Amino acid sequence: MATEISEQELLQTAQVYLKKQYGEDTVRMDVLSNQVSAGSGSLTVECRVSVGGAQSDWRKTFTFREGRVVNMTWQHLGG
Repeated sequence: MATEISEQELLQTAQVYLKKQYGEDTVRMDVLSNQVSAGSGSLTVECRVSVGGAQSDWRKTFTFREGRVVNMTWQHLGG
């Protein structure tokens, strides 16, 4: 039986994913939609990230499976 994961834990997992996969530091992350249940589903956020001092704004949807990010889609919003 899977246990529920808090929204804060999902955000932390997403931030670690961005850092490891893309070298992005999260400046801000706001939840638009949380459809994750028992560790699986999608989390959509608007965020500002920084890479090498340059900041940009994005809408990102993280797909979770068993508490891990398995995919991400994005839309650049500017910056």
